[in-house]
Amino acid sequence: MISIKQLYYALAVEKTLHFKKAAEACNVSQSALSTAINALEKQLGITLFERNNKQVLVTDKGQLVLNKARKVKLEVEDILQISHTSNQLFSMAMTLGVIPTIGPYLLPKVLPTLRKKYPDFKLKIIEEQSHVLVDMLRKGDIDAAILALPFAIDGLMRFDFWQEDFYWVSHKDKCPNQMQEITSEELELDTLMLLKEGHCLKDHALAACSMQNKKQDTDFDSASLHTLIQMVAGKLGSTLAPQMALDQLIYNESELRAIHLNEPGPHRIISLMIRPNYVRTDEIALLKDIFHQQLSEKCNL
Repeated sequence: MISIKQLYYALAVEKTLHFKKAAEACNVSQSALSTAINALEKQLGITLFERNNKQVLVTDKGQLVLNKARKVKLEVEDILQISHTSNQLFSMAMTLGVIPTIGPYLLPKVLPTLRKKYPDFKLKIIEEQSHVLVDMLRKGDIDAAILALPFAIDGLMRFDFWQEDFYWVSHKDKCPNQMQEITSEELELDTLMLLKEGHCLKDHALAACSMQNKKQDTDFDSASLHTLIQMVAGKLGSTLAPQMALDQLIYNESELRAIHLNEPGPHRIISLMIRPNYVRTDEIALLKDIFHQQLSEKCNL
């Protein structure tokens, strides 16, 4: 009879493509894990993994089995969570993914309230780019993900809790004192600095300015909004930043000004994403309400 333990071990090998690392992840000896995998392959009558001294590869038939095993793993974990969530809200740990252009600005605003209301709630945060988090969510490696939309989320459920516009951030010496709004046509593209490719914030900023298909000729490429702000403070250009981040980005920068981007909005929507049929939907809905309330109180300009 195939056991849940065997399926967990096989999924660990698929993830690491290394028997020793998989054993460490499962907190068992390598020999115990190898024995369980060998027994599983014998029961199924197929080879799940091709392995030698240098590498481990998933076979075609093995991949079909592992895809099914992943669904079984998710169902088992849902069963375990049902028994806990029926007793008390946030009684089980939760793993939450968040993208880098949201995490540093959202979490300080919401975690204190969350910790005060639910002091025993164990929350693990994983910061990754959107496409990585979506893949992790679908595989069941995380419980939920906080993403900025629009983004491809086919098959996932969304709980929108915030929407916001972008602001043009410039050194005050390069910004007219009377300016309160700016349009995309007024932006100087040659000096506009945005995050490097792969960050959805860049895509959203370009979309807000109707510049999705335009290539920038800037000499600077950053993965951090904080770095971009320092470049702006050094009078090397300007950038676009979301409303949520402004208080942290320009708090100590009296030389900077943030001007609302006067283009149709909202320029991005922030949402909690979960898998369909995720059993802790009530908790996700509660997180959504807490996040919305805290952002509403702390992000009004």
